[in-house]
Amino acid sequence: MTVRQSLDAISAMEERTVLKTTAGKPHPLGASVTAQGVNFAVFSQNATRVWLELFSPWAPEDPVASIELSARQRFVWHCHVEGAGAGWRYVYRMDGPYEPRRGHRFNRSKVLMDPYAKALDGRYRGDFARHVGYDPSSARGDFSFDARDNADVAPRCVVVDDAFDWGDDVHPNLPLEELVIYETHVRGLTRHRSSRVTGPGTFGGAAQKIPYLLDLGINAVEFLPIAAKMDEPFLAERGLTNYWGYNPLGFFAPDSAFASRQDDPAAVVTEFKEMVRAFHAAGIEVILDVVFIHTAEGGRYGSTVSWRGIDNAVYYQLDPRDFSEYLDVTGCGNSLDFEHPQVVQLVMDAMRYWASEMHVDGFRLDQAAGLGRQGGRFNPWAPIFVAMYQDPVLSKVKLIAEPWDLGWAGDRAGAFPSNFAEWNGRFRDISRLFFRGDPGQAVRFAPRLVGSPDMFANGRSSAQSINYITCHDGMTLWDLVSYGQKHNLANQEGNRDGGRDFSCNHGAEGPSTDPRIRAARLRQAANLAAALLLSRGTPMILGGDEMLRTQEGNNNAYCQDSALSWYDWSLLEENEAHFAFVRALVALRRRICVTGEAPVDRGRDWEDEIFLGVDGKAPHWDDKGLRCFAYLRKKPSEELMLILSSEKTQRDFVLPGLPAGFEWRRAVDTAASPGRRVLLEGDYEPLLVEDRYTVRGPAVVALVSVKTDR
Repeated sequence: MTVRQSLDAISAMEERTVLKTTAGKPHPLGASVTAQGVNFAVFSQNATRVWLELFSPWAPEDPVASIELSARQRFVWHCHVEGAGAGWRYVYRMDGPYEPRRGHRFNRSKVLMDPYAKALDGRYRGDFARHVGYDPSSARGDFSFDARDNADVAPRCVVVDDAFDWGDDVHPNLPLEELVIYETHVRGLTRHRSSRVTGPGTFGGAAQKIPYLLDLGINAVEFLPIAAKMDEPFLAERGLTNYWGYNPLGFFAPDSAFASRQDDPAAVVTEFKEMVRAFHAAGIEVILDVVFIHTAEGGRYGSTVSWRGIDNAVYYQLDPRDFSEYLDVTGCGNSLDFEHPQVVQLVMDAMRYWASEMHVDGFRLDQAAGLGRQGGRFNPWAPIFVAMYQDPVLSKVKLIAEPWDLGWAGDRAGAFPSNFAEWNGRFRDISRLFFRGDPGQAVRFAPRLVGSPDMFANGRSSAQSINYITCHDGMTLWDLVSYGQKHNLANQEGNRDGGRDFSCNHGAEGPSTDPRIRAARLRQAANLAAALLLSRGTPMILGGDEMLRTQEGNNNAYCQDSALSWYDWSLLEENEAHFAFVRALVALRRRICVTGEAPVDRGRDWEDEIFLGVDGKAPHWDDKGLRCFAYLRKKPSEELMLILSSEKTQRDFVLPGLPAGFEWRRAVDTAASPGRRVLLEGDYEPLLVEDRYTVRGPAVVALVSVKTDR
């Protein structure tokens, strides 16, 4: 077909497209494909007029219709458009009071993204000033109305047909205590040229790494945010991007940056579903890191691209002293108002969509403490948490809280409802401090090893403690043992960004060819990995740590969509010994650690567990110089003894006696040669001396009781 014939065909299709508008229905919210067309519904409590602009798939640049919505029920404006269908583009315009100091920021000149849009076409382009509702050329604080239209440099929402052949897809539904979670960025996982996948940096590329993840022993992946996002203006000015994605433009639409066909919004959704189906077929669960507490619209001088223009006073927490200001517990300029039922409904609908239509297995909620604030204080039974607890869909998926925000008393670790697991930041920090050799850490580290019962009570199990040494936010494991301070100059913030890492460079800052320094770093990396994977709780590995990935000391690489953040797969060969060590640890964990986790009783003291000092007696926890102790875990058929030391010199550890016919054998010793650091069942090594074990310097040792023929 010639170009002229193609154009004639498109013209003929457009001529046959007859749009007929009726009132439609107020539910479901968003754009829903029907047998005759598409139903559109959007919530706005304070708007006075609402327009729907429609764009055909054949000519998406100019609207084919601008429809004023006249039907409204309970603040939901709605209409049904016969003749429209999947693939059609649309935006909203809202009119109403423009009174920022009264909380209202309606501006008909700005096109608005549907909060329920399931796909987006295009990105925000041009000068950031085009996308704000006030005139940025006026005096700061004036908020003069800006009448410039931004439709030509804004994306479009896309109508999506949810139909997809899931085949025999089933959720793995793995018990939480069996999970080994791999936290990764979809793009970073395969974007590097060394990844050797088709479609690097995409959902499809991630699926091609399934055999690798299975080999490592991973059965759950936790993806950093994959929802559509918007870059902050200050990053765009520096030529950077919000790589991590914690700046959401929508809660339903996957970002096209992760798709092989970025020009086809429907294909973006399909590719995500295909990836999930592939992970499920391999028995791997998919958990999404989701950001619901704030949006990409920023603070009082931010953009007007969706929620702010649809109903600012409903969606955001406003400062009662000046409604042009936002209450911000996130550090990102705004916080959604979870005391309003519409905000609760929006998030619940989004989570149900990802769980039901996209088949994901769980969610990690970013800055989750902010979701539960009422009157500024955290309430574990705030409306959103009650809704999740009783919801027939979400009560069955895995919910993981990042249990803090930046508000008053922001660390709410251990305070979430019983259906939540939580990131255990204390495990992360105290593990680092203990192995760094800081004084007084043994008494803080001991409860972390046994599932943090001092934090998780009221029927919660140790599996609900998501233990980790490193995550996306901070240094990688290799950087943690190679740098004594952060190196964030690439972020162009004067090295002021990023938090504390409690790291140690072991004698030189950054890369070193000194064999003694490298050996010390490798041992410390092994110590931290062993402590993570042999402790009670659910372990989460930062993707790439198993191959000792580096970010060159950058502990806040949120804006680095570059080789600094991408996985260099050539490191797998260079650091094969560490990879083999981690893989063996995962296998050993399943053999000697995972037996099901009983609930933690209210008020249970972690000292009820069996801990031993080097003399075989109870440790002196009040001794700040205590740096070597053991944890004895009894099981019906065997016993596990975990010895942890941050001593620089060797110590002879007295071993407890075993019943007749049993003896201690070594399964792990991080001080051994790399190839002998982990031994699996059948290869457990007999001890040279039955009643004691020599712990050589900083190390993690695991001894297993084995029945003998003697």
